[in-house]
Amino acid sequence: MTTLPTWLSAIKFNADGLIPAIAQDHESGRILMMAWMTAEALQLTAQTQTAVYYSRSRAKLWHKGESSGHTQKVHDIRLDCDADVIVLSVTQVGGIACHTGRESCFYQRLDLSGTEPKWQSVDKVVKDPSEIYGNKNNSMAKNRERAHPTPKDNEANIDHADHSSPSSILQQLDSVLAERKLADSDSSYVASLYAKGLNKILEKVGEEATESIIAAKDLAISDERNDKPSYDKARDELIYEVADVWFHTLITLAWFDIGSDAVLEELARRFGLSGLDEKAAR
Repeated sequence: MTTLPTWLSAIKFNADGLIPAIAQDHESGRILMMAWMTAEALQLTAQTQTAVYYSRSRAKLWHKGESSGHTQKVHDIRLDCDADVIVLSVTQVGGIACHTGRESCFYQRLDLSGTEPKWQSVDKVVKDPSEIYGNKNNSMAKNRERAHPTPKDNEANIDHADHSSPSSILQQLDSVLAERKLADSDSSYVASLYAKGLNKILEKVGEEATESIIAAKDLAISDERNDKPSYDKARDELIYEVADVWFHTLITLAWFDIGSDAVLEELARRFGLSGLDEKAAR
């Protein structure tokens, strides 16, 4: 068993050997992002003075900015009083820490002015994510895209998939899709769809649904043949195509200014109800 250096032994890593790390702007003090670190990631961060995190979904070290170029120069590393949280004081190269093209991942503010609290996007997009990640054709980026499928518009980057719950991903997509309605048609795939109108958006929903059906049939055939390599590939393809269906239905909802939370609330309403009873009550 490898013995940790004294300074690393003082840290209380969780049961998975991880510790949360908060990156804070060296000049302004603004919180930019939160990620996870292992002892090795923290040691490399200290040695290189650049941020190295740990990707839980890919089970490997992750050098911040490895696909975007937006690395973090580390000026200071601090440990809290319970020794279970790290704070990094960093200079964010490019001024963009978030996969949405914003300065900070914490760009949503809870508005308490109405009858119900509501999250609002209060920070502008510094640079369109498709401009940051769209031309990254190295094999690492391709492998990461296949491991964690994203919309074809590259609205979200894999670097931050570890730091968001599924519900917050939907909220982020809602925010991005709303912004694309006001963007120039040449600025992104979604903006171009909006410019072409509702019929084109619905056409894409139909296309992606058909591709999902084909992918599901291919997966069933691979399962029947007990062909594991083919099965694994077909499984990934089905997940990818269904992600496309979900993405384009979110664009449809956004066309009518309907957020994903409305669908989640409807699903929550149905939860625990008999499908036959629910249908009869319509």
